[in-house]
Amino acid sequence: MNAPLPVLANVAEQEFTLSAADFERIRQLIYQRAGISLHAGKQAMVYSRLSRRLRETGFRDFSSYLQALERGGSDQEWQEFVNCLTTNLTAFFREEHHFHALVEDLRARASKPIRIWCNAASTGEEPYSLAMTVAETLGSSAQVKIICSDIDTKVLATASRGVYGADARGLSPERLKRHFLRGTAQNEGFIRIKPELARLIEFRSFNLMSASWSALGDPFDIVFCRNVMIYFDNPTQRKVLEHTHAAMKPGGLLYVGHSENFTDSRDLFRLRGKTIYERV
Repeated sequence: MNAPLPVLANVAEQEFTLSAADFERIRQLIYQRAGISLHAGKQAMVYSRLSRRLRETGFRDFSSYLQALERGGSDQEWQEFVNCLTTNLTAFFREEHHFHALVEDLRARASKPIRIWCNAASTGEEPYSLAMTVAETLGSSAQVKIICSDIDTKVLATASRGVYGADARGLSPERLKRHFLRGTAQNEGFIRIKPELARLIEFRSFNLMSASWSALGDPFDIVFCRNVMIYFDNPTQRKVLEHTHAAMKPGGLLYVGHSENFTDSRDLFRLRGKTIYERV
């Protein structure tokens, strides 16, 4: 007779019970849906994020929620499931050396229209940092289009609003004055991206596990895919890199996170600078 599966979240201490079997189902489902590889030590994070969804939907335990999701969950509920389990850590001009390099890359391509893809837009700080760099380098009327995507629809909604606290990290006083409108009255303490900057950006939902990469449109000159691959296992990383390669122009540039290294994919990208790769 098999021993019972252990309980990972004790009902005496927490509102819901998360069994080892439930956690394993969650790991499989988020991997299938979003390519995210959840480590075995992420039970507390999963409990914290998904328990909110159980309260909102009225389920009493993880097992019944997962069963309902698998047997006929709506597209909206699957999206909520994915939204709960994605991680969004960002700031304006994060990994600043990339934006210094971007200035030179924009100047080198200034004679033609430029397409940029930011594929982990999160709450918008990175896309607007790209737009500010474009405006400061080539002017706000430059022929540049920045496509910004994320799998998490909630953070995309925040990004498209372009409203942040006036104390947002990474912004100099000069950039605050040049690129933002300051809120007054009930909006005091908030800043909003100026329309001329926002016009450079198009936000859209996109899953890197999608089979419809052609929906992204024409090939990109520059791709920012920073701190995304760390959530994927090696086969998924390779698959995404192959699709990214196909979505870029020859000689296009791929900017990645400081802890990401793709030297094993030399047939696709060659290292050109500090965490910047060139499409082969």
